[in-house]
Amino acid sequence: MIGFLVGLIFSKWALLVYFLIYLAFKWSTATYSSFQSRGLKFIPPFPLFGNFKNVILQTNSFKNVVQGFYDYFPKEKVIGIFEMRKPMFLIRDPELIKQLTVKDFDHFQDHRANLDEDIEPIFGRSLAILKGQRWRDMRSTLSPAFTGSKMRTMFHLVSDCCTDTVSYLQNQVQDNEPFLIDLKDLFTRLTNDVIATCAFGLKVDSLTNQNNEFYLAGKQATNFKGIRSLKFFIVTQFPKLAKILKVSIFERKFCTFFRDLVWNTIRHREQESIVRPDMINLLIQARRGKLEERDDQESHKAGFSVVEESTVGEAIHHNKLQEDDLTVQCMIFFLAGFETVSTCMSFTAHELATNPDVQKALLTEVDATEQKLNGRPLTYEALHNMLYLDMVISESLRYWPPGIALDRLCVEPYIMKVDGKSYEMKVGESILIPVVSLHHDPKYFPNPSKFDPERFNEENKYKITPFTYLPFGVGPRNCIGSRFALMETKAILYHILTKFTFEVSEKTQVPLKLAKAGLQVQPERGFWVNLKPRRGVHF
Repeated sequence: MIGFLVGLIFSKWALLVYFLIYLAFKWSTATYSSFQSRGLKFIPPFPLFGNFKNVILQTNSFKNVVQGFYDYFPKEKVIGIFEMRKPMFLIRDPELIKQLTVKDFDHFQDHRANLDEDIEPIFGRSLAILKGQRWRDMRSTLSPAFTGSKMRTMFHLVSDCCTDTVSYLQNQVQDNEPFLIDLKDLFTRLTNDVIATCAFGLKVDSLTNQNNEFYLAGKQATNFKGIRSLKFFIVTQFPKLAKILKVSIFERKFCTFFRDLVWNTIRHREQESIVRPDMINLLIQARRGKLEERDDQESHKAGFSVVEESTVGEAIHHNKLQEDDLTVQCMIFFLAGFETVSTCMSFTAHELATNPDVQKALLTEVDATEQKLNGRPLTYEALHNMLYLDMVISESLRYWPPGIALDRLCVEPYIMKVDGKSYEMKVGESILIPVVSLHHDPKYFPNPSKFDPERFNEENKYKITPFTYLPFGVGPRNCIGSRFALMETKAILYHILTKFTFEVSEKTQVPLKLAKAGLQVQPERGFWVNLKPRRGVHF
């Protein structure tokens, strides 16, 4: 009798568990018929995970997953995928990309990330997160700070950091022999110093003083492994749950550090009438309503990859700019330089090491530029006259784009027309643009697995199909800092190559493979090369 009662109770609990599992299954798959009902081809999703199971479980890199999406229906211009339960439209056609991100930009002006400012009081105000009119006005307010003329005023600060880095490397040479170096560590420390001086007016030497507070703050903030990766996932995928649990990506200690740093510097400069050609000074001007954009006659020389600005809103009146509005722009400037720019430098140097013919051609241009300068320091004009250097970096950005894919959120009901068919898009649904796949599509870039800067020479670069090369994004919501990133990358490569060459070492992974874990684009074995002193260069 007792056994019968126990069995009955157990069976009731089992039924309850089965019922709850059934409800969870139905909930997790409730949206999976949305593309079928619209007549759009889609990749079959996995319950709950959608088509991102391998990314979430970290069994494959995001790059490979996106490439798999792109290859699934090779003849379709748009297909359906699911980010967990959320329908997404994967756009494979350059004309359609142009239509959605430029011509019909008003329907897709936001990114899909949604951070609550109560949880992320600083990062929630960043250009990457702001939406609607708030984003438009902030973008118009800050755009004048990133013109070519403003970059020119900051160039000597960047060049000084590069010179200090090369001096440090020269001191590491013993008996004129090559030495092993971790490119990511080197370039992260360099970009840390560049941002410290250009954005915050600080002199930081991260190669000599390796545990300085500024560097450690950046290293902690850009580490999206372990618990930070989980937090990022919860905040971006379940914002309501994150708000209830008060889960934030950045610790308040980190935000307080930057808030105090920015505003102590601003107040000190205003009290002492200090003017310095850096980002803090530009933000002071923006706060006073005096930051104006000048016609930049040399913007076309900044590089093939530079994106153009467009008028999207009205500049914010100075008395509406709050402290955190300015703090976050400095912080994003810092984080982008710390991670994205240093990664671009690392990939480029790796490709130079593994493509000695390309490096040899670049060295010829470096030596010619140095000879023209005749002992004078590198100038902004001389740097941007180095056409082959721009070709090398343009190809590096094609081969290893900083953003694997771009996203846009539908903010107004939209009818997507493709080859005579119409597909309804609902508010809250999003599009995904597979940048890395476009960059490696042989239809647009012949022999895409070859690192070939000649794709971007004066004759060939104009043959590239528009909207297939998107290293800094596309449309009005492109990367605001592309000019600075290119200037910084070009400057350090020039300075290093005047004294050293990048050579393959025993630790260099060839071909380079991306790590499956983590949210950043990084190789599974790191960036290791030998730095070899150049012949005829004495230390």
